[in-house]
Amino acid sequence: MAVIYDRVALIGLGLIASSMGHAMKKWGLAGSVVGYAKTEATREAALEMGFCDEVFVTAGEAVQGADLVVLAVPVGVMGQVSKEIRHHLKPGATVTDVGSVKQAVVEAVGPHIPEGVDFVPGHPLAGTEHSGPRSGFATLFQNRFTLLTPGDARPEAVARLRSFWEGMGALVEEMEADHHDLVLAVTSHTPHLIAYTMVGVADHLRRVTESEVIKYSAAGFRDFTRIAASDPTMWRDVFLTNKEATLDVLGRFTEELFALQRAIRMGDGDELFNYFTRTRAIRRGIIEAGQDTAAPDFGRVKADKA
Repeated sequence: MAVIYDRVALIGLGLIASSMGHAMKKWGLAGSVVGYAKTEATREAALEMGFCDEVFVTAGEAVQGADLVVLAVPVGVMGQVSKEIRHHLKPGATVTDVGSVKQAVVEAVGPHIPEGVDFVPGHPLAGTEHSGPRSGFATLFQNRFTLLTPGDARPEAVARLRSFWEGMGALVEEMEADHHDLVLAVTSHTPHLIAYTMVGVADHLRRVTESEVIKYSAAGFRDFTRIAASDPTMWRDVFLTNKEATLDVLGRFTEELFALQRAIRMGDGDELFNYFTRTRAIRRGIIEAGQDTAAPDFGRVKADKA
């Protein structure tokens, strides 16, 4: 593919940013890729893995001359980071992010974006339970959705960013920031909260020893533990910044759970059967939409990480 941005700056070098770096290198989407991370170990890993051409000890240095700046830090510090880089941004540049909450990011970052720079918030719906610069791989975004919430950004800047994500294999759609947060509260945030809770319940029930939980982990509990292994800093910030939507969905979940609890207590097999039939249809829809596969580890192989 042709180069879309001459210089891309990755601010934060975890799973998503490192995967972006690998993808840019694999498909030739950027002339050069530079990065910033707080720790020397992470910066060294980025150079060793080869997904960054240069790394810097400050975010301000990293963004100088960049055509695209990607904020890949926890949502809770995006406002602070954007304040640090605001005077170093190149006129005509685009700033985006990869946070899983959008309205809070718009409110935190938007005021620090100078005139002449476009801010196009984004969220790739891709990831694994692993984190850090060594966890990334080029095909992470293949056939996964990336959601953009452009706001008042120039159409040409949005179109360019769309092409960039499509070049990495993503399916790109646009929506309003508040709608994004509600959708993600249903599809991601509340399920993660439930997963953390279920694992916590297993830990609390001392009648089920740790060895039994590990030894007899069937698919359901195994999937819960996979989700609950995600980065705790990221998820703390998600729940603090998408509080209203998550609490709304969690309340609805609780109502549904009470209804199922009653059906089980009353021995209402018809209600349970009908409920499970309806929800199974939703699961089948996810598969038909191409957002899941029966392949082990979502079809990823070690070669993808090269």
